[in-house]
Amino acid sequence: MRPDMTIGFLPLVDAALPILALEHGFAAAEGLRISLVKDMSWATVLDRLLYGHTDAAHMVAPLALATTLGRGRKAHPLSVPFVLGLNGNAITMRPWLADRLAPEGALADPMDAGARLKAVVAEGQRLRFGVVHRYSSHNYMLRYWLAACGVRPDADVEIATVAPPFCADALEAGEVDAICVGEPWNSVAVERGAGRIVLATAQIWRRGVEKVLALRESVLESRRPETEALVRALVAAARHFIDPANWDENAAILARQEYVGGDAHLIKRAISDRLLLSMGGEPVPYPDFMFQYREAANFPWVSQAEWLYTQMVRWDLSGFDPDDARKAARVFRPDVYRSALTGSAEPLPGASSKVEGSLAGTTVVGTQQGAMTLESNRFFDGGVFDPANLKGYLSDLP
Repeated sequence: MRPDMTIGFLPLVDAALPILALEHGFAAAEGLRISLVKDMSWATVLDRLLYGHTDAAHMVAPLALATTLGRGRKAHPLSVPFVLGLNGNAITMRPWLADRLAPEGALADPMDAGARLKAVVAEGQRLRFGVVHRYSSHNYMLRYWLAACGVRPDADVEIATVAPPFCADALEAGEVDAICVGEPWNSVAVERGAGRIVLATAQIWRRGVEKVLALRESVLESRRPETEALVRALVAAARHFIDPANWDENAAILARQEYVGGDAHLIKRAISDRLLLSMGGEPVPYPDFMFQYREAANFPWVSQAEWLYTQMVRWDLSGFDPDDARKAARVFRPDVYRSALTGSAEPLPGASSKVEGSLAGTTVVGTQQGAMTLESNRFFDGGVFDPANLKGYLSDLP
């Protein structure tokens, strides 16, 4: 008998929530039968979803927007009722370059590292950075950092696509000088001595949207009860995932070959927000490196979709289109998230959009149910994104 929901994923630690929803019975508790399909590239994950081989997918957030808008292929409307996590990526560089940009044994300051990188580029070094997909938050976070520091993406540095499981290989082979990828692939590069972790993407945008649960819009609408059951199961998995008492067990599950594969020790480091920056060093704590729960981390904020759309316009050089902006905003579905969790113990924000980058510290916010405090969501350069003024935001970008 076919499962209620088949979900595609890539072998990354931030695929944890659907995996744990299956393994710990959270989906079954919602009366939902799920199965998982592992792939090696985002292109294949997307193809399976669009051709109906899967019902839902673990996906880089911008790809859901690009697919809906028809960037690079025929438009297929997708919907995102749940955010699987914020941040969780790092920028890892070949040792010679990391030595120029970052102090030994510590993460670099983003502004200082950018200035140092600009000096390296000025010397005539032609650098190549690897990102996991053209339409990925990795690409947009990397470009945001570079541009804000005066390094011109595509002109001063080259940006190429490398599938996540091959990022450490590409760095070790010298095919790229740096990678921006999720765990465990930064740690794999470090353990091999192929690179040093220089920055966490959470340093660039403290609460940047990363992976999402994506479905074809038609599937979400025709299978709304199953989708809402899946949202509830994923929330339960997220709550379990962040509990330190469960880290060893969950790392062991994710390390299994049918899931992420590899060393449970490396996976636990990522789960526990501890990064080994260089081979032979000591792990460095970086709180909220991965962010899978609390502060409405799983809520599909429309403003986050709109920020991603502005970056798509910026780097595709496509020009702002109000109709596309509306379509992009509608990809994120807070209405489904709210419907799934109304009446539960989960806090629900009172708004569906917010000013991104505006919070410097802890702030109590209005809610539909429960109580909620949000912490800093700052961009490293102090930028603020107001979703009420997309064109103005674009015009002010370097």
